[in-house]
Amino acid sequence: MEKMPYQVELDVMPVPTTVVSSVTSSDWQQGLPTLMGRQVVLRELRASDAPSLFALLTTEEVSRFISPPPSTVEGFEKFIAWTQRQRAAGTYVCFAVTLRGFDTAIGIFQVRDISSGFETAEWGFAIGSAFWGTGVFQEGAELVLQFAFETIGVHRLEARAAVLNGRGNGALQKVGAVQEGVLRKSFLRDGEYLDQVLYAMLDVDWRRQRETMAPVSVSIH
Repeated sequence: MEKMPYQVELDVMPVPTTVVSSVTSSDWQQGLPTLMGRQVVLRELRASDAPSLFALLTTEEVSRFISPPPSTVEGFEKFIAWTQRQRAAGTYVCFAVTLRGFDTAIGIFQVRDISSGFETAEWGFAIGSAFWGTGVFQEGAELVLQFAFETIGVHRLEARAAVLNGRGNGALQKVGAVQEGVLRKSFLRDGEYLDQVLYAMLDVDWRRQRETMAPVSVSIH
């Protein structure tokens, strides 16, 4: 999701965790569940996440292939408030990425409805470059895919990655997304139009590969 729906104009601390085994599909509009893996914990964004997200997601490495992130801490605070309004409306979810046992947000995963009713959705992610290659994306992506297909009930999940974004393309392929085509000059970044690759995963694809994934658990607030 290189073109984020939100527009800008609109220190690591331990945290206790409690694991529960299930979540109902109606819960997420009231508040996102906490999704837990071996090393990654995904939870709802909080206003206090703004400083770490600003520090990690505005670097050139991270931001070069996404639409411009908020340029100030206050801008991230507005973005976080916007995500919560959209979640309550049932059109969008955004998880903070944290490491198990710590509460600092090091990135985000987003899923947004693009078909009225989440039959088709688009997902995207941004993670601080210090955590690239550590397995954080892979594990976080598996948690998000499970949430999208099993809790929200998405039928088709799309993603876009600039052709030049080798790391992003590789990450999507690694989690089983299927390349469906190239969208020519579809993404404007720094005054230049870039080609994007369109990826998709269907619920039947997810069911086919879920048995190969490590089990995950869900904690309810």
